[in-house]
Amino acid sequence: MSGLRDTAQAGPCADNAAVVPPGYKRTEVGVIPKDWRACRLGDDGLAKRVGSGITPTGGQRVYKRSGRPFVRSQNVGWGRLLLDDLAFIDDGTHSSFVASEIVEGDVLLNITGASIGRCAVATAALAGGNVNQHVCEIRTDPERLDPRFLCSLILSELGQKQIDSFQAGGNRQGLNFGQLRTFAIPLPLPPEQRAIAEALLDVDGLLGELEALIVKKRAIKQAAMQQLLTGKTRLPGFSGEWERRLLGDVATVSKGEQLSRDDVVDSGGYPHLNGGISPSGWARRFNVPGDTIAVSEGGNSCGFVQFMAEPYWCGGHCYSVLSRETDNRFLYHALKGRQAAIMALRVGSGLPNVQRSALLSLKISCPRSESEQIAIATVLSNMDAEIAALEARRDKTRAIRRGMMQQLLTGRVRLVDPSSTEAGA
Repeated sequence: MSGLRDTAQAGPCADNAAVVPPGYKRTEVGVIPKDWRACRLGDDGLAKRVGSGITPTGGQRVYKRSGRPFVRSQNVGWGRLLLDDLAFIDDGTHSSFVASEIVEGDVLLNITGASIGRCAVATAALAGGNVNQHVCEIRTDPERLDPRFLCSLILSELGQKQIDSFQAGGNRQGLNFGQLRTFAIPLPLPPEQRAIAEALLDVDGLLGELEALIVKKRAIKQAAMQQLLTGKTRLPGFSGEWERRLLGDVATVSKGEQLSRDDVVDSGGYPHLNGGISPSGWARRFNVPGDTIAVSEGGNSCGFVQFMAEPYWCGGHCYSVLSRETDNRFLYHALKGRQAAIMALRVGSGLPNVQRSALLSLKISCPRSESEQIAIATVLSNMDAEIAALEARRDKTRAIRRGMMQQLLTGRVRLVDPSSTEAGA
């Protein structure tokens, strides 16, 4: 194996500021354990194949509902396969570029377009399938380079920095196979590669469970909204009449105002909503109290409804909605339940917007009993809180995984006793 040289001069992938602790060495991939190697993907025997397929003549017209799986860039996510819209090709089409047939364990890497750098490992379900020209297959010798370890490395900060460096101007337009063969790898012996890969897969499994639970809880909440916000299902103890009202009859809808430069602060102020989903900045003061509904007025997210528990500055591309005759949290859920209808109120092509008059004319259903409004809002708000807690746990787990990747893939944390790796190589 030719590898990379150990060097006192940091190379393009090295951590120049790192102090080399005992048991470590400085290489062109940074400071790594002494028993690790600094290699290139193209070094003898590490990768048996680096290449991609083609888009068959006829494009989408040749896709089938069954047959051989045909992997496109949209099917390759960040460490996982996205197979909901997987296409298929027949044997005849496959035979025209059989050299790129997928083998279980192939690392599938997107090499063009906006999704460049995403990669995942091919499962048995994809074996015998094929890829188009936007997806590169990296087939390793698993006895020397574990494909799961390589996939994690590509997705790490070290890997993504290299992918960026391969492209002129960093515009993430495309990678070629020659560049990929120069991909620098800090390489432990196979037992440690497998231990690292399995540790990261365990966290991936937890993330997958959390994602699935969040999807399930969102679906349950959506179903509850459809039932509770239309009166189709009544909570115990309630039986009074419902009515259809115009939003303008039950609430005040006010357009915000531009924030002056003197009132802008870097942090620690009040959220400044100005047409987006998230605050565009921070304000020294607020012009709308808390427990108020905000609706984006202009831009790509115009029509987006959110509840602002704390005071905020409502900017010129945002509406504040404050109920006069209904519980404000119920009104929020009623509007959120009609999110698609509010989005459909958009006008304008260059810079879309939602007109105030259209919002005022929006019809909503609500029970006459304020106590029923509060009861419905409480149920739906509790569901929101449960989903938010799960999302926070997912985000924290993602952050932990990023830290694990950085520590494990540089050898700062060891899962295998260095003295035992040679026996398992």
